[in-house]
Amino acid sequence: MRRAVCPGSFDPITNGHLDIIARASKLYDVVHVAVMINQSKQGLFTIEERIELIRGVTAEFGNVEVESFHGLLVDFCKQRDIPAIVKGLRAVSDFDYELQMAQMNIGLSGVETLFIPTNPTYSFLSSSLVKEVATWGGDVSHLLPPSVQAAVMERLGQNGPR
Repeated sequence: MRRAVCPGSFDPITNGHLDIIARASKLYDVVHVAVMINQSKQGLFTIEERIELIRGVTAEFGNVEVESFHGLLVDFCKQRDIPAIVKGLRAVSDFDYELQMAQMNIGLSGVETLFIPTNPTYSFLSSSLVKEVATWGGDVSHLLPPSVQAAVMERLGQNGPR
């Protein structure tokens, strides 16, 4: 059974995240989406809400499991016998950071990292940017799955794009 993990905070999950997860789901028998718990940050959504949103938008793939994790990603991988981490790369700046992480992860545990270039449509996209634009009433409908956009708008007390 070929297994991989797609880690992140997913606050909220964007079309860019979903694209990477969808592509990974074609390469692996099981893709674990690991929602990172960072207790020093206050997110727009709770961990439980993020997990529910992700489960909703990945259900069609049939081979995606979603859960939270706290601590080192390589420990998450060891506990579940996952040999590979899948990461999307948006730009060269992502590569610099992610290469360091990949080298550390293989050194710590032998877990490999597979980089997937982001679809150019989403090369600028981040959850932080989406939240900022949505907070100021900008249209983020093309950046989020519809159910996630509805949840963002509801959380921000908005009825939709202006």
